[in-house]
Formats: sequence, structure tokens, C-alpha cells
Amino acid sequence: MRGEVIRRVRGGIAALVLVGLVVAPWVVDDYTTSILARTLALALVGVSVALLTGVAGMPTLGQTAPYAAGAYACAVVGSRVSDVGVVQLVVAAAAGALLAALTVPLVVHARGVIVLMITLAIGELVVVVLGRWRSVTGGTDGLAGIPAVRPFWGLPALASDQARYLYALAVVATLIGAVLVLLRTRAGLVLRAGRDDETRLRASGHRVALHLSGAHIAAGAIAGAAGSLLVVAQQYISPADFGFDTSALLLLGVVIGGTASVGGALVGAALVIAVRDWLFGVLPGHAPLVLGALFVATVYLLPTGVSRARVRLRPAGAPALRSDQPATHDQATVAELRR
Repeated sequence: MRGEVIRRVRGGIAALVLVGLVVAPWVVDDYTTSILARTLALALVGVSVALLTGVAGMPTLGQTAPYAAGAYACAVVGSRVSDVGVVQLVVAAAAGALLAALTVPLVVHARGVIVLMITLAIGELVVVVLGRWRSVTGGTDGLAGIPAVRPFWGLPALASDQARYLYALAVVATLIGAVLVLLRTRAGLVLRAGRDDETRLRASGHRVALHLSGAHIAAGAIAGAAGSLLVVAQQYISPADFGFDTSALLLLGVVIGGTASVGGALVGAALVIAVRDWLFGVLPGHAPLVLGALFVATVYLLPTGVSRARVRLRPAGAPALRSDQPATHDQATVAELRR
């Protein structure tokens, strides 16, 4: 009963958030609408971080690498080949997935802090390459004047901030729906089981490295698709959009929202980006300090994130869980796989 109530409450909150996002461009000004569109792109990268960190158990600081690959691939295609949004989206996702596939041997077999260091190095290396490959990326000056996108063939270009925001919202909603469906399949169960008890999963005959590789490539495709939304939102990109500060903020948002929750990661990443932009105007020079304090407070007060915070409802003196009930998440997940 309690679980059903929690699910209904979460569903109601999600519906209210979605309605608010849909009506937002008619309530706020054009500048705020453009910021919301860029925030949606970064929040989608946050979903890819959650997929790796919370579901697959591979913490990462390098999702800005496929994010950048997708953005620049989209910009080049949009400027020289096609202004159709679906074409740019597919190319961007493919670019992000390709970069992730190339880094699979470096990432999948590492664990813990080593993964963080490797992914951070990959992200920083990509930024350096973007800054020096002037013939394609424009160097540190970036690429400007990217033509407005058309969602499909035969449709008009998205000429207003409102239209670009709604396009970004539709893409983000579609991709998140696909991720949620995927996580309900056997592949999602395997990823969670490997995160909770990799040794037991290997002993069960599962090829853990193969599943982690698939998750890494899928997360790269999601981040690449987010890169195309960044191009659509601001029609300009530069290496500064993909630096370490962006990686750190995305991981912070995922931790605040809940690493094991896709919806929580989406909200957490969007919240952190919005707070950062607001604090830069209110407290110039102190925004990183406030965000750092927020991160520390979240880790200590809500170690599982806001989305998975629990209120203690069992009254004093009530019996605790029986010894025959699942004590850990990995036991329940592995039992589900066995069924």
C-alpha cells in the first residue's frame, strides 16, 4: 500500500512538472525560454551520467566528451549538409556513441576512483582537441551562425526561442521515455545487479563487461543527442561549453537528484544549472562555494538523493523487517533475474 501511494505521488509530481515545462514558454520571456532550452540539453546529459553512475555503477566525469562530439557533429552537418532536425539528431547520437565505443577498453574494466580519473582525462582531452582543430571546430572561437533547424522535411525552420524550446522538450521527453522502458527490461536488471554485486553476477554466467560496454555506448548516444539540442538552442558552440566545470556540475546534479533515479537525475541536473545561473547574478564570484556547500549537505543529509529520500513511518516499538525479507537491493535484483 505504501509503495503504491509513493508511486502515485511521484507520478502526480512528474505530471505537474511536465505540464509546467509545456506551458513555460508562454509564461516567461524569450531570454528565459532560451535558458530553459539549454538547461534541457544539459539535463539530458545528466540522464546519461545517471545511467552510468547510478544504474551501471561506473561513476563518470567525462560525459561532456560525447556531448561535445554530438554537438560539433550536429553543427558541421547543419552548416554543410542538412538543416533537418531528425538528421542532425541521429548524426549527433551516432557521434556520441562512436566516441564512447572508442573509449570502452579504457573505461569498462576500471572501477571506483580510477574510472573517474580516466573519464575526466577523456573529457579534458576532447576539449583540447576541439580547441586546436580549427579547420573543423573553429578552435577556441567556436562555430557561429549555425542555421536554424527544421524538425522534419517540409516543415518550417524553428525561428523563435519558443519553437526551439518545444523541440528540445519533445526530444528530451522521447529519449527519457525510451531510457525508462529500457531500464525495465532484462538489460536494466542486469546492470543493476552488476552494480550491486558484480562477483555474484559473474558467477551466474553473465558477461558483465559486455553489458557495461552497451551501457557506456548508450549513454554516449544520449549525451551526443543532447549536444544536438545545445546547437539548436543557441546556434553557437565553443570548447568552453564542455569544460570540467560542466562535468562537475552534472555529477553534482545527479548526486542531488539521486544517482539511481533517471527522473531525479534530470531534475537535479536542471536544478543545479538553474541555481548556478541565478547565483552568478546574485552572488558574483561565490556561486561555486554555494554549490559546493549544497553538495556536501546533500551527501550527508540525503545520501541516496532527493528522489529516494525516505521518511521513517514505522512507529516506535513496531517490529523490524523479518530475517527472511531481502536485506539489500542486490539480493532482490538477482532474485528477479533468476525468475
